[in-house]
Amino acid sequence: MKDILNKLFAHKTLNREEAKNILLEISSGTHNHSHVTSFLTVYMIRNITVEELEGFRDALIELCISIDLKKYNTIDLCGTGGDNKDTFNISTLSAFITAGAGIKVAKHGNYGVSSSCGSSNVLENLGIRFSNDQSFIENCIEKSGICILHAPLFHPAMKHVAPIRRELGLKTFFNMLGPLVNPSTPNNQMVGVYSLELARLYSYVFQKSNKNFSIIHSLDGYDEVSLTGNVKIISNNSEKIFEPSDFDLNILKPKSIVGGNSISESAKIFMNILNNKGSSSQNNVVLVNSGIAISTAQNISIRDGIEKARESLKSGKALNAFKTLKKLSK
Repeated sequence: MKDILNKLFAHKTLNREEAKNILLEISSGTHNHSHVTSFLTVYMIRNITVEELEGFRDALIELCISIDLKKYNTIDLCGTGGDNKDTFNISTLSAFITAGAGIKVAKHGNYGVSSSCGSSNVLENLGIRFSNDQSFIENCIEKSGICILHAPLFHPAMKHVAPIRRELGLKTFFNMLGPLVNPSTPNNQMVGVYSLELARLYSYVFQKSNKNFSIIHSLDGYDEVSLTGNVKIISNNSEKIFEPSDFDLNILKPKSIVGGNSISESAKIFMNILNNKGSSSQNNVVLVNSGIAISTAQNISIRDGIEKARESLKSGKALNAFKTLKKLSK
C-alpha cells in the first residue's frame, strides 16, 4: 500500500489492473485503517480516472455475490448520492412508480453514508426485508415487479471499508461505484450523479456496455432531476440539457423537495407520496425521474414516460407494488 500511496501522492494515476488489485487487497482486510483512509482521501482531493474507476468496479464485481435476473430485463434506479442536498428518497420512490408502470426493477441500494437516510434506511423502517436468496428475490420481482438488492448482502468484502466510510461520513469514490456494481448487472439503468465530471466518466464506462442508460446531473448540483433548474441527460445516443418546461413542468424551489430530519420522518414523506398525498412539487419530481427511467427501459419519449409514471402513481399501482413487496417480506 505504501508504494501505491507514494505513487498517488506524486500525482500519478493507477492503471486499471493496479486499481483492481489494490481494491481487492483493501476488501480482504490486508491494510490498516490509516492507509485505507489515506487512500480514500486522495480521491476526495483529485478526480478519478476512467481506468481507476473501471479497475475499482472490476474488483467489486469479482468479489460480489451475483444474482441472475436477465430474463426479467430489469432496470436499476440508483444514484451516487453525495450531492449534500438532503432531498427526500426520490430515486427509491421512482423505483416503485416504475415498477407500477410494468417495468421490472432491480433496485440496488444501501444505508446512508454521506446522507442521513439512504434507500435501505427508509425501506427497512417501512418493513421491507433484505435478502440475497435467489428464490426470494425472483418471487419479489415476479409478484411485485421490484426487488431490493441491499448492497452489504451482495458485497460482503466491503465490511472492511464500511466502518471507515461511516467514520468519515463524507463522499468517497465508493459513492461513484454504487451504481456500477449492481450484482444483477441489469440491462437498463438510470443513474443520477453529483457532478458533470462524473457524468462524463460514467458515459465512457456505459458506452462500452450493451445496456440502455440515462445519466442525469442537475446543473445546480443534484444527482437527480430536481426541477430546480436545468439538467443534463446523457443517454446511449444523445447528450442534451433540458429545462423543466421541456417536461411540461414548472421550476421548483429547493426547499420544496427536502427530506425528513430523521429516518421515521423520511419514511412518512415516502408513504405520503406513494399514497398520492404528496405536494405537487414532490409528485412532479418523482414523476419526471420515473418518466426518464420508463423512457430508458422502453425506448419512448420522456414525456410519454412521465405520463406512464403519472398513471402508475394516481392509479395506486405504485403503492400496490410497495404493499406486495412488504407482504412478501413477512
